[in-house]
Amino acid sequence: MRRSILDKNDRLAERNRGFFRARGLLVLNVLSSPGSGKTTLLRETIRRLGSRLKTGVIVGDLATDNDARRLGEAGATAVQITTGTVCHLEAEMVARALKQLDLTGVGLLVIENVGNLVCPASYDLGEDLRVVLLSVTEGEDKPLKYPPIFQSAGVAVVTKMDLAQACDYDRDTAIANLRRVAANAPVFEISAKTGQGMDAWCDFLVRQHQALKTRDPLGL
Repeated sequence: MRRSILDKNDRLAERNRGFFRARGLLVLNVLSSPGSGKTTLLRETIRRLGSRLKTGVIVGDLATDNDARRLGEAGATAVQITTGTVCHLEAEMVARALKQLDLTGVGLLVIENVGNLVCPASYDLGEDLRVVLLSVTEGEDKPLKYPPIFQSAGVAVVTKMDLAQACDYDRDTAIANLRRVAANAPVFEISAKTGQGMDAWCDFLVRQHQALKTRDPLGL
């Protein structure tokens, strides 16, 4: 039964992927545990990208449309998926949400997945890059505890770097653990609050979008 569900999801994800590529969209699937700073990172990303790369956002949460409203106020065109009891987004949910989203002029589409490090790992949404966040407040061994989600990462982002000293964050151990399970993923260390690392992150996204034309998979 589970295999059948995943097979159906994979077919719909490929359909989404075709739609995204036909429109020249760079699509991110952003995953993390609750409270890791996804929405704050995305809000500051949208503000800093500004007119360089217009952003659309699909937000997944169990309840409320709070995050979609916050990101809309930052300048993105945004739509909320309220999943109820479902702990992840699926390709079909994304396809339905796309019908509500004005993609005029949009170059970057961000899918902010439900806060969860287990279920979303199995569901392709049609994205170009899976971005997995690790907050300095979560502990350096999080990648080792939840290897599937980090193994699937196209990019890893360490968030809340402004709290690193207060949390007694061991950077060397955290990066080593990330490298063990996500050896090929670029790592960005960011504080959306202070701006640390944000320029490099935004420049990376712009290069990624430009690379769609040349098929350089990471725009590096």
